[in-house]
Amino acid sequence: MNLEERINVLSVLAQKLTKDNEELAANVLQSKLHNQWFTEENSWKMIHAIRTQYMQGNVLNEWVSNYTFKEDHQQKKIGLVLAGNIPLVGWHDIMSCFIAGHTSLIKLSDKDRFLTPYLIKALEKIDGRTATYFEIVDRLKDFDAVIATGSNNTSKYFEHYFGKYPHIIRANRNAIAVLTGRETDEEIIALGADIFEYFGLGCRNVSMCLVPPDLNWERYLNIWHEGYKLLAQHNKYKNNFDHNVSLFILNKEQYMISGSLIVKEDPSIASRIASMHYQKYNSKEELYTFLETNKDLIQCVVSSNEIEGVTSFRFGHAQRPKIDDYADGVDTMKFLTSL
Repeated sequence: MNLEERINVLSVLAQKLTKDNEELAANVLQSKLHNQWFTEENSWKMIHAIRTQYMQGNVLNEWVSNYTFKEDHQQKKIGLVLAGNIPLVGWHDIMSCFIAGHTSLIKLSDKDRFLTPYLIKALEKIDGRTATYFEIVDRLKDFDAVIATGSNNTSKYFEHYFGKYPHIIRANRNAIAVLTGRETDEEIIALGADIFEYFGLGCRNVSMCLVPPDLNWERYLNIWHEGYKLLAQHNKYKNNFDHNVSLFILNKEQYMISGSLIVKEDPSIASRIASMHYQKYNSKEELYTFLETNKDLIQCVVSSNEIEGVTSFRFGHAQRPKIDDYADGVDTMKFLTSL
């Protein structure tokens, strides 16, 4: 398949990713039954994002125009170790390998075993030639390069095992928000989406806020409670919420609480499920120092205002990356087209 054909088959698939697709809906339900974190709402939310932000023909054509593709290139085998924190989180890597003309050897996460295989089979039904580009495997072997996503612990293993091959290895990162205290109610609600979407499990979810010393936390917590209190009805989220409150009490840690979020002052960017950290800043210099010091732990920054010298997203857009908003700031397509 040439590049134009690969783009076309993805754009055709995009038109089929709708709620009236009974086979897709069945896989969404099966995914929820297998993993309670993958609610039907969250799976459909991700499917819609993939359909509209990644796989529209005009989006794909504009994206590939920034790279040089050699149609006579040697097709490589790319080992993909996928994360399973949110539904279909590894699809961008799979799609990138396909667009680049390489074969994906896909090691699925045990948490996300249904939607990815469905999309691959759906591509094959549109054009049988796509079958040669995808292979789901239990163990990676005979590969030319690797893209692996995992935790800080597994990333060390990945470095040891895959380090001698061309690779992209990703560890834990999170998003942070920069607050001024002058946010409107609408902006606070939008920031809530960055915190709570996908139960806060994504690497682009806000796990920490940088705040001025006099921030009125009561206002923010009340708004988030009203907007996201239904999260407390989700069994796994509520269990984590209750468990973490108990830990903070036992450890005699100071914290603030709403019906669905625990907030405490802590310099660590990563926070527990159902909780968020904050750190105070007294000047722009302190703000910039923190961002620079922790840049390797930050996936993205959200703010109501532009921050000079820092690429940031508007509140409510952390989990709405464009096709070229690469994880960890590493250009996946550049890596793949250079092999």
